[in-house]
Formats: sequence, C-alpha cells, structure tokens
Amino acid sequence: MRPTTVSTALSLTTTVLSCAMLCASADAGVTAIRPKLVIGTGLVYPTWIGHAPGDETRLFVLEKAGRIRIIQLGATPTLLTTNFLNIDPIVTGGASTSDEQGLLGMAFDPDYATNGQFYVYYTGSGTNNLARYTVSSNPNVANGTGVVMMTWSDPYSNHNGGDIHFKPGTRDLYMGTGDGGSANDPGNVAQNLSSRLGKMHRITPTVGGSTPYYTVPATNPYVGGSTTADDTVWSYGLRNPWRWCFDKANGDMYIADVGQNAVEEVDYEPNGTAGGRNYGWRCTEGTSCTGLSGCTCNGTGLTAPVRTYAHNSAGGYSITGGRVYRGCAMPDMQGIYFYVDYGSNNSWSMKMVNGAVTAFTTRNSELATAVGGQTVNQIVAFGEDAQGELYMVDHGGQIYKIVPQSGEVPCVPPNPSDLNDDGLVNGADLTLLLSCWGGTCGDINSDGTTNGGDLAAMLSAWTG
Repeated sequence: MRPTTVSTALSLTTTVLSCAMLCASADAGVTAIRPKLVIGTGLVYPTWIGHAPGDETRLFVLEKAGRIRIIQLGATPTLLTTNFLNIDPIVTGGASTSDEQGLLGMAFDPDYATNGQFYVYYTGSGTNNLARYTVSSNPNVANGTGVVMMTWSDPYSNHNGGDIHFKPGTRDLYMGTGDGGSANDPGNVAQNLSSRLGKMHRITPTVGGSTPYYTVPATNPYVGGSTTADDTVWSYGLRNPWRWCFDKANGDMYIADVGQNAVEEVDYEPNGTAGGRNYGWRCTEGTSCTGLSGCTCNGTGLTAPVRTYAHNSAGGYSITGGRVYRGCAMPDMQGIYFYVDYGSNNSWSMKMVNGAVTAFTTRNSELATAVGGQTVNQIVAFGEDAQGELYMVDHGGQIYKIVPQSGEVPCVPPNPSDLNDDGLVNGADLTLLLSCWGGTCGDINSDGTTNGGDLAAMLSAWTG
C-alpha cells in the first residue's frame, strides 16, 4: 500500500534510506572520463559556476573582479556579452590569478523562480560581505542595487573563503569563511566563537523587505548559549575552506580546507550531524600538530579530516574542493566526490559509504588533458548544471565539462518528482519533499505550495 499520511511517509523514508545505505557499493566510478571544453575565451579570472533552480538552459559564472556572466547552453554553448550583474566598483581585488580577493561565491534562493533573490560573497575594502540581489524583468540581467546582509572586518587580503550554498530541501544558507589571512592565524580567530572568521555559518534569508535580512535558526549550536559567541556559527576551526558543497542527494557536506605549509584536507559532515564541530585549525593542520595554541591537537573535541595529502609533488599546495556527481550521463559515478589541487593539478575522487572513504581514485591521467588536447590546470571551482553534470572552472578563463571518454551522452529530461536529480524517485526525494512541506521548494505539481498533491504525484512516480 502507498502511504497516505506524512507519518507513514516518514516511516517509508526510514526504510528506503536504510536499504540504500546497506546496498551502497564501493565499486563505483569506473567510467573513463575526460574534460570537454565548453567555453575557451571571453572570461577573465572566473571563480565559480552554477545554475539557477530548475534552469536547464543556462549556467552562471563569476569573474573575480566583480562580474556575473551567463553561458547559454545548447549544441554550441555561448557566453553572453551582457553581464548578468557587474559590482566591480564595490569589489576589492580580483585583478590577477594570485589575488585571493574578489567576487568569490554565489547562491540562488531555493524559491528564485518566484522571489528572484540570489546572494553573493565578495571582498570590500578591509571587509568580507554577504549581499542579496534580485533579477530584473529581464531574466538575463539582475538589478544593479543590492543590500548587504552581513559584513565583517578582514585584516589581510588572503584566506577569504567565500563559498555559499543552501542546504538541499531547506531555506538555510551556509557560508564558509577563511581565518582572515597572514600565516598561522595570528589572532587565533578560527577558534574564537565571537569572530566570523574561520567558520561555517548558517542563516535563513528572509524574502524581500528591509532588515532583518535573515533570521538565525534556533537549532544553531550557540543560540542561547555564550553571550559572546556569534549565533550564526555552525562549525569552526577552519583555515580557508576553498570550495565546499552539499551532496544534493542526501545533504552531506564536504569541505576542502587549504593548509598552511604541510597538509591539505577534506572534511566531511554527514547530514543530520549537530552543529558545533571543531575542525582543528590552528592547532591542527590535517592530522599534524602545528605547535600553535588555541586547542589540543588531535584532541577528542576535534573532528578529523577524512582525507589529507602532503605538500609535495604527489600531493600539492592548495586544495580546490569539488562536487558530488549526481548526473545521469555516467550512472556508475553516482555519489563520487571529485577534488583537485590548484598548484600541482593532481586530481582525485572518492565516495563516502557509511562514514568511510571508499573507491579512492587518482584522476590525473583523465582530468589533466581535455578531449580537444587542451591542458586543464588552475582549477578554482567545480559546479553542476540542472541535470547534475559536473563542470570545472580554470582560472585562466576556460570552462570544462566532465564527460565520458567514449563520448557525451545526452541525459533524459529529469522527472519532476526526482527532487535531487539522481535518476530515481525514492526515499531521498521523499525526505526533501517533507522538508519543503508548506513551502514551494518541493512543488512538483506547480500549484504554488508543497502539500499532499505533491506527495501523491511523487508516490505515483515511485521507482524505489
């Protein structure tokens, strides 16, 4: 029988997800892959790529100096000449590949189709800033005036973090910040809960209007606790989280944290984990002790990384975090997380199964040279399109798509009930639907709200 109430739906969700965990295979990711050049010229120091919710025809690209560009997808992808947004006058830095300042992150509101809101993270004069903008009546042009939602002082030009993402199925926006720069976190700010530097933050943006531009979720770990702690802090002890992501199929978080002089690391936070994790910087770099004060190196209160690599030719010098593959062109890649090193161009992939790393693979021979013979290096970001296919951003100005070496395979149009775009309609989608209940992010039948009609539509499309 099909469930007819939310309570029985939740019971089914638990059963299906438990099966998925037991049946997960470590033997994934065997398809040979290659990057395929999508855009070769016209971009200046791009830093990010992504799509608006449900938009299968466009990708948005950040240029570090302060511009947002649009790629029109199709048989021959085209970079539009008109900027979606240009805030160069208020953005500091972004004038060279070595400059860590600039326009660094972007996130579209889950309800972008109805409220037109999106968010950007950029550096100003001695500050880091989170701002809200809106699209104009022209879908390819944003309104030029926005509002600054959060701003804080940053004493140095490096270690700015900047990645921002909504957790799948929620209106909670997470923001990764760097420790403010210099070396060895001279102010020990990453361990200081009253500082916004060196943290992962969580807020819930409001829709339209003036202040407050966001609310703080009541379940944030320091709400109602220490009077000096910043209530927006979700986790801490980060040095420079340069690209992190949510797995849109299950809400797991992957954080690539750039090391100081010795070790790069990947941190992992399973969905459902309580906030308040301490990832160890500045007393720990990877799992190595720095000798610096601030916390107890490898102490019981710290969360250790799931992968590390050393600063050498086999590893690298500056990690760029990637994305978890949830497309349909390479079914065996489902759940595989990709990441690279900006300095050495070494690349890897792995899969998390029951909290452990499996299927760890070195991808150098596959990702260093594109289908057309182009050298792929200086990767500063990964992104995905509406169908879950992955892209890489080369800081030199190129955009590449990861495709099967045997040739790109067009995806089947997504099922509207497949909320996480993994090719199945199952318990993971049901979890997202229930988290959207009463809102619009799970509005399958387009009636303006997520309710029983959407639940019925999902169950009728159930694949298990």
